[in-house]
Amino acid sequence: MFDKSKVKLGIAPIAWTNDDMPELGSQNTFEQCISEMALAGFIGSEVGNKYPKDTKVLKKALNLRGISIASAWFSAFLTTKPFEETKEAFIKHRDFLHEMGAKVIVVAEQGHSIQGMMDVPVFDKKPIFTEEEWEKLARGLEELGKLALEKDMKIVYHHHMGTGVQTTEEIEKLMSMTDEDLVYLLFDTGHLTFSGENPEEILKKYVKRIKHVHLKDIREGVLKKVKEEKLSFLQAVKEGVFTVPGDGMINFEPLFKILEENNYEGWFIVEAEQDPAKANPLEYAIKARKYIREKTGL
Repeated sequence: MFDKSKVKLGIAPIAWTNDDMPELGSQNTFEQCISEMALAGFIGSEVGNKYPKDTKVLKKALNLRGISIASAWFSAFLTTKPFEETKEAFIKHRDFLHEMGAKVIVVAEQGHSIQGMMDVPVFDKKPIFTEEEWEKLARGLEELGKLALEKDMKIVYHHHMGTGVQTTEEIEKLMSMTDEDLVYLLFDTGHLTFSGENPEEILKKYVKRIKHVHLKDIREGVLKKVKEEKLSFLQAVKEGVFTVPGDGMINFEPLFKILEENNYEGWFIVEAEQDPAKANPLEYAIKARKYIREKTGL
């Protein structure tokens, strides 16, 4: 069983309001979102676009509901823009998260990314970095890792569909090119399965470097449709390719076992973006909470 003092359970606001497609869940307010997170039994959250930017206002709203901030997404453009641009934005982001008590910063490289493009097929048009871009990415991430350390924080790299770091080979390349004390890994069950990778293999290989976990499941029938109809990442989300743990094709038990045996410390974040009009966020949050309690004791 996991130690509750070391592994905490949160949920992402993306199930209530989608940052990439704000029309999904546009009617759901920030207060409703965090109230329902608490109601479903979660104690942590990542940050969504409706969250107040003022840390005092945000802290008060979260404290009322017993919720704390686990992390938040940061878009890096290390392969396509001057480093200084990413650095400046990162410091601002880091300081906000530090103020909110977070210990990790989720970083994903968005240079050449197609994840936000509605009509670009996610499997056919995935970007491939040049060797020069890999070098810029690796060195840039190490610099961001050093900036995070200034506040006793860590960066966790988010491998992601439609980006230059998606496949097993790409994750391995990034890990081998970066300092293990500066650049850590975010383990996302949904993105690995979506891409056709073996989550168990990656978890076993990098478990000591994994400092943040996103739990999401995949609907096999929708994944098949995405491939056959050459859908984009955003179209796949709208169709319901992602769902909460226990509601799709992923076997989570061996993954939880590996994390437990290796004394994982940090957050488990349920991050299953769906159309809230089709998948009621509270209902699915409760479903996820129940499943995780059954499988992990948390």
